[in-house]
Amino acid sequence: MFAEERKSKIAQMIKEGKSVKVNELAKLFGVSESTIRRDLNELESLGIVKRTHGGAVNNFATTFELSFAEKEDRFAKEKEYIGKLAAKYIEDGDTIILDSGTTTQYIARNITAKNVIVITNSVNIANELSNREDIEVIVTGGVIRSKTKALVGDITQSTLKQFRCDKAFIAANGVSIEFGVTTPTHLEAAVKRTMIENAKEVFLVADSSKFGQVTFALICPVDRLNYIITDKMDEKQKQEFKALGVEVITE
Repeated sequence: MFAEERKSKIAQMIKEGKSVKVNELAKLFGVSESTIRRDLNELESLGIVKRTHGGAVNNFATTFELSFAEKEDRFAKEKEYIGKLAAKYIEDGDTIILDSGTTTQYIARNITAKNVIVITNSVNIANELSNREDIEVIVTGGVIRSKTKALVGDITQSTLKQFRCDKAFIAANGVSIEFGVTTPTHLEAAVKRTMIENAKEVFLVADSSKFGQVTFALICPVDRLNYIITDKMDEKQKQEFKALGVEVITE
């Protein structure tokens, strides 16, 4: 098991309310106690867990999540810019997945391509596109999260698995080269992973405030992405992503 996978599993255990001890984790993962201590120290430095004597507990901050309405007001200009930019990569006849999110909703508002099929787990995006006769909208179904208006769960994932799409546009709360693409809830992370698995090309859309942030649930490592569309990024950071095979688009 790779170190990142082990740390993700440890974080998941803590999120679920389990009390974790260094010696127990060492036995569970077949590594030394010093390795587990390093894992916990790294997770604590990112704000994911809080160290205790001999173990760690959940840190509320990594699971905190703003409501959809609250997110809409944050970095609205940047999200609109990203949405318009991302929409340019949707071509006539494309089949695409639009993840739930405030940034992806701006993509929906700016689609100019014709004869596009959109699969989405967002009730807001479905409503946004409902009057577009040149766009076919498939809604995944599932359990709606009141906070984000996202559809999640087994029904959502089962629907997504029925399709093979040209492009997936994924939203996230945190992007870290070391710890990957993350979101506060494991339910939404699971849906996003299914979207990624069923698309030929994966676009992450995230405003610049999300970079360097880490939240609770891992969606995927950064190198699973094909493109990142954001409002700004310095050249050094772009090259770091390029080294992982990810093209960063800012204009």
